[in-house]
Amino acid sequence: MDINLIFKIAAVGILVTILGQILKHSGREEHAFLISLAGLLIVLSWIIPYIYDLFTTVQALFEL
Repeated sequence: MDINLIFKIAAVGILVTILGQILKHSGREEHAFLISLAGLLIVLSWIIPYIYDLFTTVQALFEL
């Protein structure tokens, strides 16, 4: 795993937090929820290949 991925995840987290707070204070809780959901989906799309590699490595290790 590359250190750049960790920085990207942190940047998305900070951005989602700031936008969420701005939207909540302006009375748009629904949009804040959608921003949070979009951030989660973006991060999951980055992490899923690494999770797949982990499972294939474990499977090869134990020869399942």
